[in-house]
Amino acid sequence: MPELPEVQTTVNGLNKYVKNLTIKDVWTDFNSPLPMFKETVKNPEYFKSFKKNVIGAKIIKAERRAKNILINLNNGHTILVHLKMTGHMLYGTYSKLKMKNEKCKSNTESVGKRTDLFEFPRSVLGETDFNWVPVEPESLKDPFNRFVHSVFTLSNGKHLALCDARKFSKVVLIDSKTAHTTKHLDKIGPEPLESNFTWKKLKERLLIRKNWKIKTALMNPSIVAGIGNIYSDEALWLTSIHPERLIKNISDKEIQKLFKSIQEVLTKGIDFGGDSMSDYRNILGMPGKFHHEQNVYQRKGEACSKKNCKGIIQRIVVGGRSTHFCPEHQK
Repeated sequence: MPELPEVQTTVNGLNKYVKNLTIKDVWTDFNSPLPMFKETVKNPEYFKSFKKNVIGAKIIKAERRAKNILINLNNGHTILVHLKMTGHMLYGTYSKLKMKNEKCKSNTESVGKRTDLFEFPRSVLGETDFNWVPVEPESLKDPFNRFVHSVFTLSNGKHLALCDARKFSKVVLIDSKTAHTTKHLDKIGPEPLESNFTWKKLKERLLIRKNWKIKTALMNPSIVAGIGNIYSDEALWLTSIHPERLIKNISDKEIQKLFKSIQEVLTKGIDFGGDSMSDYRNILGMPGKFHHEQNVYQRKGEACSKKNCKGIIQRIVVGGRSTHFCPEHQK
């Protein structure tokens, strides 16, 4: 799942490329009858209203709240996008490729023979009879960018697309003035990179759940916003705290170190354009590089890289999430 650095990287890209552009049209093939999606664009009736309210609106700016992308429009509305497990947003030029009745070539075959477009199986395309084909930049043709399910046509002739392999992402329209008090955002904790977030604030938030394991608390957005699985593992490794330690047993000195480690790994994650060990891509369709900088996440069986440590990275499950740590120095 894209975490704070990946979402911030996307927001930075939106502000660079689509700010001040007007939405001319919007398309989606999301279509779900499930009640849980009633107030999202996955509901065709909701999408009709969504489309009516966003066409003709200018994008003022994008911002982030936890793992949510907020695209503020000049008509008082805000498009809220949560990328969920496998979503990412893409900017560039697309064209529509009409599908033939015969079975399409696989992506692997088409990449080997044609570089100007992608062709996909109908199972990827849903029920539409055309596909959005990336034209430029070339990086949009990365196979991880092929699952396009929403497209905004912009006033400069380019497009803003939502790619999501598993189709879990959420897109809704909310009032800009009350955005942060809606059910989508009102229960989210403080932002760990804001100037008013201190180690004492971190301690205060953690003690709300003093009997929880520290890894579980760090991943809970109601405690602190947006940290997630990758960056909690990295921060705990830096601080030498075992992910299963109970919060009530962590000293003030350790919380101060943890606070610095959280800010360090999140900032580094943004600087390196996010983590693309899985399928995250930035707004131009390019992978981030933070996964090359990881010390512990997904390094099971490797020697710990901490100076003078002879530990071997292990993997356990904490709070239902894959967790990586060094049993030698993380106590």
